[in-house]
Amino acid sequence: MNKESKNIAIISYFTIIGAVIALFMNNDKKYTFASFHIRQALGIFLSFFLIGYFIGYFDSWTISSAFYLFYFILWIYGFIGALQGETKLIPLLGAQFQKIFKNV
Repeated sequence: MNKESKNIAIISYFTIIGAVIALFMNNDKKYTFASFHIRQALGIFLSFFLIGYFIGYFDSWTISSAFYLFYFILWIYGFIGALQGETKLIPLLGAQFQKIFKNV
């Protein structure tokens, strides 16, 4: 893993736009470390929006708070892994994100 690959992985965790930018930055050289974290970040952001749409119908601050806390913890876990240069799957959903976004 080199510095450019690590930087791309870190950028991928800064909002959905950062994930898309990192995707384009990784297009030429296809670093495996960066690709791993791009898949994790895309999975976190897209599942957040998809599941969050349905969570909004509960109209309960406790359910919404738990939902936001859960996704914040997933995001922190992935971001710290990118900072430390590790390829640890995020809990519960990481393996599925690697399968779903395998072409990234």
